[in-house]
Amino acid sequence: MFNKKPLAILMKETQTEGGLKRTLTANNLISLGIGAIIGAGIFTLTGTAAAQHAGPAVVLSFILAGVACAFAGLCYSEFASMIPIAGSAYTYAYATMGEFIAWIIGWDLILEYLFGASTVAVSWSGYMVSFLKDFGISIPASIAQAPYNYDSTTGVFTATGAVINFPAIFIVAIITTLLVVGISESAKFNNIIVVVKVAVILLFIGFGLFYINKDNLIPFIPASEGPGAFGFDGIVRGAGIIFFAYIGFDAVSTAAQEAKNPQKDMPRGILGSLIICTIIYILVGLVMTGMVNYKDLNVPDPVAVAVNAGGESLFWLRFPIKIGAIAGLSSVILVMLMGQPRIFYSMSRDGLLPKFFGKVHPKFQTPYITTILTGFFAMLMAGFAPINLLGELVSIGTLLAFVIVCGGILVLRYTNPDIPRPFKTPLFPVVPILGILVCLYLMQGLPWHTWERLLIWMALGIIIYFAYSRKHSLLRNPEKTNE
Repeated sequence: MFNKKPLAILMKETQTEGGLKRTLTANNLISLGIGAIIGAGIFTLTGTAAAQHAGPAVVLSFILAGVACAFAGLCYSEFASMIPIAGSAYTYAYATMGEFIAWIIGWDLILEYLFGASTVAVSWSGYMVSFLKDFGISIPASIAQAPYNYDSTTGVFTATGAVINFPAIFIVAIITTLLVVGISESAKFNNIIVVVKVAVILLFIGFGLFYINKDNLIPFIPASEGPGAFGFDGIVRGAGIIFFAYIGFDAVSTAAQEAKNPQKDMPRGILGSLIICTIIYILVGLVMTGMVNYKDLNVPDPVAVAVNAGGESLFWLRFPIKIGAIAGLSSVILVMLMGQPRIFYSMSRDGLLPKFFGKVHPKFQTPYITTILTGFFAMLMAGFAPINLLGELVSIGTLLAFVIVCGGILVLRYTNPDIPRPFKTPLFPVVPILGILVCLYLMQGLPWHTWERLLIWMALGIIIYFAYSRKHSLLRNPEKTNE
């Protein structure tokens, strides 16, 4: 169960699976990080966290979540510079803590990528419906939202009267189709998306500042109304939820093999993108809760609601805001739906999943079976599940992955102290320990209902491991072949 994949094998795979040129600078990595981070978290979950948990103090939630990411980011930097190979946290765990832990984190990453794509698709739906409404095209609410709302504080579902969130299903279906037939994203395309997203957000901040009503910011920390609802407890709960807004910075770690100077550029790329996004998030949260009372922000498109609150004088800003949100969210869905099949592919190549998970289309050269499966389940969740329920599952799953990555740094430093490390996590062992503790703290701030679903999900994964993966592992059974 705890056999480790030798680093020598991993390094050999690094040399044979790409031979990529080291062309990325620190600025390229920062741009990559910003492009991956800015998505549904800022455009949607900010409103949910403010309305239900933190009020205007959602800006403090962003700071707390950003600190947790900084600790995890430093640990990712060490791994990425040492093991620059596909698989990310799954591969890191396989090298440091063994096959069983690797399986756990691989199964857990489904919560980040597959559920994450569904969450972003629900957000995309909200902005698309709002955008079309500006042109006189009204999509009935009955086919544009989930059949149920979810109260994360009480764990109670209430009927909305809707049948299905069709726009969310539509965008997942379109992007899944594109990924099956093959699509490539160049650095130029990513830079354009980053410029569009950041420009739109800066427009919102710059003009929104003039429409802030100070009364909306008082009290800055609303009085507690129960566990996880306002007060300091609400700030922690809000941080756990909007942690989703930071998901994606680990995409920078996957570019380690292409960085010119991983020792310096990886931490600059990861931490630089985190710092920039944290500042942007704080300003957006402040402007949003200043323009609109936080109680009115529990909607899929809070930035659009804030712009609408500016009246006719801000009418011109509705179009670029919604275009930027739609374009930005589309790219995030694409990245997440690309990431999940790659995790499945890596696990299949190790024998932990059936062979067909690793099949590549003979014409399009894409992992088409896993892409279609990922898209199908993402469509189901996007069409029927409430956004805050999905967001909490994504957050707790990602936090668990970060805990394991930080723990992996602790394990590897003591078990293999002599391995060359182009970048070393500073202040060892303080940083990884703090990373573990802060992430666990944010996890405990999430409601017990979310923990229950995580435990059920993990129990299902463990059953699959013992029923299939353990028997078919190529590391345990080298005489087997997964070809």
